[in-house]
Amino acid sequence: MTYQDTLNWMFYQLPMYQRQGKSAYKADLSNTLLLVEHLNNPHHNFKSVHVAGTNGKGSTSHMLSSILQEAGYKVGLYTSPHLKDFRERIKIDGQVVSKQFVIGFIKRNKAFFEENQLSFFEMTVGMAFEYFSKRKVDIAIIEVGLGGRLDSTNVVGPEVSVITNIGMDHTQFLGDTLEKIAIEKGGIIKPKTPVVVGETQQETKNVFRELAKHNNSKIVFADKDVETDLESDLKGVYQFKNIKTAIQAVRELGLKGYEISESNLKIGLLNVIKNTGLLGRWQVLNNKPKVVCDTGHNREGLTHVMKQVKSEKFNNLHIVFGVVNDKDLYSIVDLLPVEARYYFCKPQISRGLSAKVLKRFFDEHALKGEAYNSVKEAYNAALNNSKKEDFIYIGGSTFVVAEII
Repeated sequence: MTYQDTLNWMFYQLPMYQRQGKSAYKADLSNTLLLVEHLNNPHHNFKSVHVAGTNGKGSTSHMLSSILQEAGYKVGLYTSPHLKDFRERIKIDGQVVSKQFVIGFIKRNKAFFEENQLSFFEMTVGMAFEYFSKRKVDIAIIEVGLGGRLDSTNVVGPEVSVITNIGMDHTQFLGDTLEKIAIEKGGIIKPKTPVVVGETQQETKNVFRELAKHNNSKIVFADKDVETDLESDLKGVYQFKNIKTAIQAVRELGLKGYEISESNLKIGLLNVIKNTGLLGRWQVLNNKPKVVCDTGHNREGLTHVMKQVKSEKFNNLHIVFGVVNDKDLYSIVDLLPVEARYYFCKPQISRGLSAKVLKRFFDEHALKGEAYNSVKEAYNAALNNSKKEDFIYIGGSTFVVAEII
């Protein structure tokens, strides 16, 4: 199979949460355990940091990778979803996995995947683990896909567990209260393994304390313990929380013998994009008019992003917006500015919500705009309607951002 043939088989023959939604979610780790045994437990051959959370886990993972790269370590990075190319999910020192490795891994294990009906996410995790093992990384930053307790990544025995924060997202899988979601995310806490929690939240702090106590694990709340304010090339006021979380995780690694200087920390935070290739986090695409895209899509993520939008200086605000069809629009509509002009679009995936349906909903909530046939058509209309002093924001879904950058 060619690389494209391989991807087509992975995407369409097997369930994939990002495209199919709930039907792709598996409620136990039996398949993953079967898979890693089949692959001779590659995750036992490298150290790791495990990162969960509702928002910020991708940014925090990339920050940690950049800092450790600056300290001279060979660093694996596993994240999801990708924006442009599947291989963004699996990197070493910022370089994506080769097409040949992807093709070879699927070819070698295809019969096993078919026989056991493994999901897209399960086999991708297996691919990452085998790649990091074969390439002998010093440490890998492993981002949780969904939840924590039952996520396919939750077979690693990390040096440090990180939970950025808890918000109301994926409630159909993780529970309908912050406490229930915290229990699922807190499932990555391992015995005698330090855990860093990014944000102290009234509803969840005791859940994490109890889980840490049960596991005889040290727990630190980064927003309470980290007083240092460092800059990063990842812009957006919401990144300050992620910076503190990364700083505390690095401190915990230092206590375990990792040699990471203050200079490594500062330079790593300032060069996240260069060192890791991260895309889509308050990414500036144009200056006159200023155009920014951001992958924040749930209530907590959009709250931070909209605060950032409102802090910008502009004459008129244009928002290119699209979502997936299982998005709870009622949970986000009050965050979106009434004074903006909207350009509604549907991302090019089966789960994309019709632009016309989105427009009807927004019309009912006094948010005015037009529906377009594609993300690019919506973006071009926004550009054509904007003057140099205006501001264009693109978001609502990772998939909308992916079609623009």
